[in-house]
Amino acid sequence: MYRVSPFVRRFANALLLGMGLATLWVNLSPDSYYDALEWRLFDLELPVWLAPLPISLTPMLIVSHVLMPFFVAFIGKELWEALVLTRGAMAGRRALAPLAGILGGALGAIVVWVLVGAVIETAEEASFALGWQVPVGGDVVLAYFVARAVFGAGHPALHVSLLLTIGLDILGLLLTGLTDPQAALRLVWLVLPALAVLTVWRLVARDPGPGASEARRRRATALWPYGVAGLVSWAGVAASGLPPELGFLPIITVIPHADRSFGVFAEAEEFLHDPLNRLAHLFVKPLALVLFLFGLTRGGIDLGAFAPTTLTLLAALWLGKPLGLLAGVLLATRVFGAGLPGALRRREVGLLALIAGMGFTVPALSLEITLPGGGMAEAVRLGLALSLLAGPVAIVLARLIRR
Repeated sequence: MYRVSPFVRRFANALLLGMGLATLWVNLSPDSYYDALEWRLFDLELPVWLAPLPISLTPMLIVSHVLMPFFVAFIGKELWEALVLTRGAMAGRRALAPLAGILGGALGAIVVWVLVGAVIETAEEASFALGWQVPVGGDVVLAYFVARAVFGAGHPALHVSLLLTIGLDILGLLLTGLTDPQAALRLVWLVLPALAVLTVWRLVARDPGPGASEARRRRATALWPYGVAGLVSWAGVAASGLPPELGFLPIITVIPHADRSFGVFAEAEEFLHDPLNRLAHLFVKPLALVLFLFGLTRGGIDLGAFAPTTLTLLAALWLGKPLGLLAGVLLATRVFGAGLPGALRRREVGLLALIAGMGFTVPALSLEITLPGGGMAEAVRLGLALSLLAGPVAIVLARLIRR
């Protein structure tokens, strides 16, 4: 495995800076903070068959639904390469243990959320199992930030941590979109992403072959056709009622890529010049700004919002998800004979499961969709901030284990 590129740490720093400023702002002047987030730049008058509800462009909406899809595509690219490339971390049977861990972690978080919420939830707006999608996702960059402190640079556990959190994030977004009771799913719009994928593959991405002209070869390596296809795909996903954050993922599957994997966010990828890695290189610096803006618009933590919902979330993230992840990995290794991901030891997998109990980015997106606004949502947001304490606990526990 190659070393993970340092830009992931810059992502984490940008996100934490945005969250810190937002928390300071919302506690000193909550009215001005929420007014800034919900400032209506202009309203979009779209036909009912395209958007049944009126759309008002606000800073929060632009950051979440227009800018964050680039970040989701950026991490989705790594998961796709891990699945399909030679020596990919999840190619063939190597996928069994990580996939089992992802599914087990999601199931554990959901079960604990439902059970604990049924016992202690007191919010007036709550109903049975409301918001169970929230604890499924995690936080890719903050989990990596902690994993690097726990295992050190260059350790294979860093790649495994990234794979697990990326898988949980994408699964969390999918479940949020497919099960949102307030959304009117219009899945016929998914024809647009399908057409975009087929068209760009047929005209541009398909291997030109040894007898192709020089113009055809240059067209296969150009980036603009994939940008146009990505916009069409994003529009189709958004119109379908699924989270727009998933809009660029279908196009990733047809963009020409390297023929082997160097690991998740590997530093060696900076020297690759295939179209997929060139696109990723273009987004590295802008995405740091996107994550700062996301922290600023979604990371305002009301320190007085503690409620039983906060405890429900922490139980799901700190108990349900780690135990489910561990159970899934052990089931894959003992029943199906899969090796531990990254050839790690069980105690290292246990530390990764604890780190996976941190959650912010995708849960912050999910709570806006699956929970009613007000006290319940703010209690969950506080719980997401508190869940980051799993990071220092993992660091201390790792040092005790080494002693």
